Amino acid sequence: MKLPSLKIAAHILALLPAIWLFWQGWLLYDFQDNALTANPIKYIHHYTGDWAIRFLLLGLAISPLRKITGWNRVIAFRRMVGLYAFFYVMLHLLNFIVLDYYFDWAIIIKEIIKRPAITFGMTAIILLLPLAVTSTRGWIRRLGKKWVKLHKLIYPITILAVVHNFMMVKADILQPAIHMAILAVLLGYRLYYWFLLRRKANPANPKPRSSKGAGSGMATTAEKP
Repeated sequence: MKLPSLKIAAHILALLPAIWLFWQGWLLYDFQDNALTANPIKYIHHYTGDWAIRFLLLGLAISPLRKITGWNRVIAFRRMVGLYAFFYVMLHLLNFIVLDYYFDWAIIIKEIIKRPAITFGMTAIILLLPLAVTSTRGWIRRLGKKWVKLHKLIYPITILAVVHNFMMVKADILQPAIHMAILAVLLGYRLYYWFLLRRKANPANPKPRSSKGAGSGMATTAEKP
């Protein structure tokens, strides 16, 4: 399948969770049976948060997937995945501000300050904003090497999001635990790959050997990395 066709399929798949959620919301509004449970606001909050974390983790998985499989075209999906992570984060935030607290900014600010889980989540959202804004090709050209450094914020963002998710769940911690395990594997792979690159860049010095040249007892110099 050609890359444009794959991207169209990826867009459809990425939008399916949101389409399903809006459909369930319409059924609720129309007093029909729906899957939003007896507490739809709480359900929407967890649903959008879970999908935001899944896309963040998927974005971190793209580079390892390219290295392991050798499929270089997968890198073309990284920006798309990141923007969909931002999209679901915004749905999550809107649910928190609009449906949960009805724009009561005094209570919202109080909750952000007093509850560490919400503090972590809001910090992740604030850090994600410049990444979403600078995701265009124009910003990539303008920022140059600084763009790569800026977008390394995705690591603390994802860590904060996963910790926020774990702290917000009071009973069934299976899904947050799965998110944490996936994040640990992805970060562990990156540390392992970084360690390998360091070893290749700075190989151990070979043992010196005596030169057999006339009158010379000096050891040969170590090879440069």
